[in-house]
Order: sequence, then C-alpha cells, then structure tokens
Amino acid sequence: MISILAKDGAMPSVGRGWQVGLSTAWLEWLVLGAGRELMLFASVGILLIGIDDLLLDALWLATRGRGRCETASAPPITGGIAVFVPAWDEAAALPAMLRRTLAAWEGESFRLYIGCYPNDMATIAAVSPLVADDRRLRLVIGDCEGPTTKGDNLNRLWTALCADERTEGMRFAAIVLHDAEDHVHHHELALYRQHLARNAMVQIPVVPIIERRARWIGGHYADEFAEAHGKDLLVRSRLGLPLPSAGVGCALSRSALALLAIERRGRPFRGDSLTEDYEVGMVIGAYGLGACFVDAVDPAGDPIVSRGAFPRRIDTAVRQKSRWIAGIALAGWDHLGWPDSRLDHKQGWTGRALLARWMLWRDRRAPLAALILLAAYAGLVLLAVGVAGQLALGWQAMEPGPALRWLLVVNSLFLGWRLALRIYFTARRHGGREAAFAIPRAFVANIIAMLAARRSILLYWRMLRSGEVVWDKTDHSESSVAVAEVSVRVARRR
Repeated sequence: MISILAKDGAMPSVGRGWQVGLSTAWLEWLVLGAGRELMLFASVGILLIGIDDLLLDALWLATRGRGRCETASAPPITGGIAVFVPAWDEAAALPAMLRRTLAAWEGESFRLYIGCYPNDMATIAAVSPLVADDRRLRLVIGDCEGPTTKGDNLNRLWTALCADERTEGMRFAAIVLHDAEDHVHHHELALYRQHLARNAMVQIPVVPIIERRARWIGGHYADEFAEAHGKDLLVRSRLGLPLPSAGVGCALSRSALALLAIERRGRPFRGDSLTEDYEVGMVIGAYGLGACFVDAVDPAGDPIVSRGAFPRRIDTAVRQKSRWIAGIALAGWDHLGWPDSRLDHKQGWTGRALLARWMLWRDRRAPLAALILLAAYAGLVLLAVGVAGQLALGWQAMEPGPALRWLLVVNSLFLGWRLALRIYFTARRHGGREAAFAIPRAFVANIIAMLAARRSILLYWRMLRSGEVVWDKTDHSESSVAVAEVSVRVARRR
C-alpha cells in the first residue's frame, strides 16, 4: 500500500506541501510577532524620549530673552591667559593651528602651552621651529611615553604653568582649552575676559567644518552641534545649571582650576577619564561656581565660535562617539554620580537640583536611545519582510493594534517637530544649503549612534577589566587640514 502510494506520488506531494506550509506558518508567526513587539517597544521608547526632548524645547522657548550671560557689568579681567593644547601625533595639523592662533591673537597677552610626548618626535620636530621663534609658545614634553590620556597631558601643562608662575613671579588670569586642529576667533580672548569677570567657566559655540567630500559623515556633526549649542547649552546657561565643557572654545578661571587641583592632589583634570573636559564643567557646577555659554558676534557680525575638523569616515566617527558615550554615559556616571553627591551637604529636592539631575539623565541616555533606535530599525526590517511574505506567500497583513497605531501617529508628529528644529538650527548656523542635507543626515547620525553605543560598552568593559584608559583620539591628515583651511575661509566670507 505504501509503495503504491509512493509510486503514484500523491502522499509525498501532500507531505511536502504540509511541510512547506508548516515552515512558512512558523516563519510568518515569528516575523509578524517579533516585528509587532519590536515596534511596540521602540514606539514607547521613542515617545518617552520625544516627551523628554519636547520639555527641553519648551524651556528653550520659555527662557528666550532671559540672556543670563549676554552682558556683564563687571570690568573685564586683566592679566595673561594660558592656552592649553594637548597633542599626540599631530605633526600634520598642529603647526598650521599655531600659526593661525598667533596671527589671530596678535597683541593679546597670552602664552600657548603645547603638550607633547618624548616618543612623538614628528610632532616635536614640526612645532620646534615655531617655538624657537615666538616666546608666546611653550613646549612641554612629558616624562612618560604616549599616548596616555588627554587629561594626563593637560595636567602636565598645568604643572608647567605653575612652575612658570613661581619662576616669573606672576599669575595667569585664566586657562583656555583648544585642540590641535582648531580655528580660533580673533575676538575670542576678549570675550573670555569680559565674561570670566562673573563666571568660573565660559564656553563658546563649537562649529564643525563641513567638507564637501565628507558631507554625510562629517556633516552630521554640524547638524548635531548646531542644535546642541544653539539650544541645549543655552538652556542650561540661562537656568544657571552645571555646564559641560566641550574641551575646545572653553575658558576656565585660574582660581577654579586651582580649586580642582587642591581637591585632586595637584591635578585638576582626571587622568583616568575619556571625557575630562565634560567632567571639569560638571564639577565646577557642583561647587556652585558660575558658568555660562556665550553665543555672540564680533563688531563685524562674524560669530565668535571655535571651528574645527571632525572625522570624515564612519569608522573614525564611531570611534570618537564611542569615546564620548563611554566617558559621559558610563564612566562619567562612576566619576560624578549625581549633583551634590560630591559635596558634604545635600541641596535637597529643589527645582534647580531636579533640573540638574534631569540634564545629567539627558547626557547619559545615549546607550538607551541607541537600543530604542536599533529596535525601531529591526522592526521596520521585519515589517518589510512581512509585506514581502504577504505578497509572495499569502501571509496575513501586520495590523497594528489601537495602542500601537496611536503611538505611531504621535511619534510621527514628534519626528516632524524634531526634523523641523534640526533644519532650523542647521540653517541658522550653516545656511539653507546644508539645512537641506539635515534630514537625510539624521539617518546617518542614527546609524553611527547605534554602532558607537555598541563599541562604547565594549570600551567601558575593557576599562573596568584592565583599569587602563588610553587617549583614543581622532587622527588628522594633511589633506583634511588643507580642506578645513579652505572651508573656514569660505564660511567667514559668507
């Protein structure tokens, strides 16, 4: 009987059809079920983050015109200003930066401290002729080989500054932080002198240079910084909250750094941190010292900002952002805790303390936001697979429930608002042409954020296991420096 049926082929064909139906039914259940759950999880997460962002937007609109730091009635501070520029493997970028800075700040009272390592002979050789010709430059070569960390390098510059003060019988008024690829503004020091009269820290906007050949990767930094420094830091400054330092375009009073040095045994910057600049600003705020973000223009109408080149490739962008996430959201939590936890007394649950805690949460939410983005994109992929299965295999359509449908509508409105703000801030800082790229670059930014979050967790895990922190800096090639020079000249002509 079995052989006859097999020869006729009836039962085997039915068996194969039943098996195929079973396999596609299992796949259909998996795709539709997983896609629905991922979309629900992502929609709830996006809703919560959207509300979080909307509250900050409301504060930005409500505080417009308050201008806590726009004017300062006290006379500007006097005295010399020290400029710290830590360097590792910067032979291609640093000499040009030094020439630009010396020319831009001609007539100002400043001394530029360059931190190098004994095993980085290329950088030392590149800057030595400039140091020999200009007394405003001070080359500081550390005792140990590099790279260590940027914080360790800055601490060596601080030690050299203190030694100079003792030797020369003088005292600097402030310390300015810059990187080896920065383009400084000629009115920058004057702005610092004015606002440091009432504050321990002053931060000016950081404007990434958009290179035409790296418009998608490097350009997304321009979009993010335009919004962050056009809204987020302004809100913190207007409300008198702790202000994170960007590490460039930042001035610190000599007294504030001395206070941190006393607490940290002569080292004001954390040598075991990936984001020592961020932590300095938050600690200054925890002590109740004033800090302000100043977005101003010079008499000619040119914005007083710090311009600089950012990564042009996706691998270097992921590496840089993973360092930021690991340093701020993960290791920074270990170092800083929450506001007032470093002080002997507790401020209590005042409105300002709650706002400060909220801002720290926003700084530390990057890993969670990346997880929500990953779930959203995975859900979209499964949705596309479900549509393909519906067309090719007769699967059921993925019908969202009432709750998911409501979430999708609300999140679409949030998305439209977010993109509108991104376009607004990019257009205000970089013009309408770049604003047109802001929407597609938001997708690029999401991909980089997800990759960086994954790498940051691995980086943080290695830091915990080994106890070692290494300066994972961005490389600057000669071509990127040359393109940046041209880009800045074009931007300033506009």
